[in-house]
Amino acid sequence: MLPEETDIFVSGQDGYHTYRIPAILVSLRGDLLAFCEGRKHGPGDSGDIDIVMKRSTDGGKTWSKIRVIADHGPHTIGNPCPVIDRATGTIWMPLTRNRGDEWEGQIMEGTAKEPRTVWLMKSTDHGDTWTKPVDISETARKPHWRWYATGPGVGIQLQRGPHEGHLLIPCDHSDHDHGGHPYRSHAIFSDDGGKTWKHGDAIGERTNECQAVELIDGTVLMNMRSYHGRSRRAVATSTDGGQTWFEVTLDPTLIEPVCQASILRYTAQPEYAKNRVLFSNPASTGREKMTIRLSYDECKTWPVAKTLYAGSAAYSCLVVLPDMSIGCLYERDSYSKITFARFTIEWLTDGEDRLEKRGK
Repeated sequence: MLPEETDIFVSGQDGYHTYRIPAILVSLRGDLLAFCEGRKHGPGDSGDIDIVMKRSTDGGKTWSKIRVIADHGPHTIGNPCPVIDRATGTIWMPLTRNRGDEWEGQIMEGTAKEPRTVWLMKSTDHGDTWTKPVDISETARKPHWRWYATGPGVGIQLQRGPHEGHLLIPCDHSDHDHGGHPYRSHAIFSDDGGKTWKHGDAIGERTNECQAVELIDGTVLMNMRSYHGRSRRAVATSTDGGQTWFEVTLDPTLIEPVCQASILRYTAQPEYAKNRVLFSNPASTGREKMTIRLSYDECKTWPVAKTLYAGSAAYSCLVVLPDMSIGCLYERDSYSKITFARFTIEWLTDGEDRLEKRGK
């Protein structure tokens, strides 16, 4: 069966010029929650930018009216990267903020009036209501970092090993004190259910927007936008919950146009017969060809690749639905819309792989 696709956020609708930077997850109630930046007056990364949300209670077939869940007036609040604490059902939403009249170049140069700061909001009722964002910059960033971005995409909660329950948000920043390329990825994390957060060490230089996946042995793998000039995704691993990281390498298969991507665990042994990890990005040297990939060996190789949309495409966020179908919320058609696609493992693998629980 072909993917079912629905346009969720469309440029010019509901009072926003452009919608960008998608994030999506399933609440513990089973609802799909889709988030993005609502850019009020133009397509750019600065200006009056809010966080907006829509909900689906039928697996993505229909969606609610738009809701604004974070608005800092004329300023920019963006980069949604939510994570669910599965022990409590609380959805934590890290964000980043800067003045609406200052852009990335000024912040990178250190000439901005205010730094780029890290904020956090939460919902304890499956996304029905949200707290006001609070500034967590004191522990989530170093004072001399200039640029900062949470995700964008989703965070993860570790499920294996000594860091079980640990909430982890993939992030990036710019550090201008060490020489070389300033962009570096890192993680922030919480070991007390989201009450307090701290940042880990920086990953190697020339890394940027990132997403994380927990491997079957409890290792965290960070998959990163790369400025190494070789059109391939950068990866690094951590065995201490995201505090420190091993050397950055480039994945020879994961071609990229210097863009955000999404990585997400689909199944794990022993519950399922196979370990599977999903990946999505515009698999080209330009922002086009939104492609879904599948790994059976914990991200070492990607033997399955299928084009979801051959045209203009950029940022994306994967989600696994309660019935184990797969969703991808992605930007397309020159940022004119954010579309939700729903498909099955059978479609992705042309029927070569079918979902079976162990022992069934």
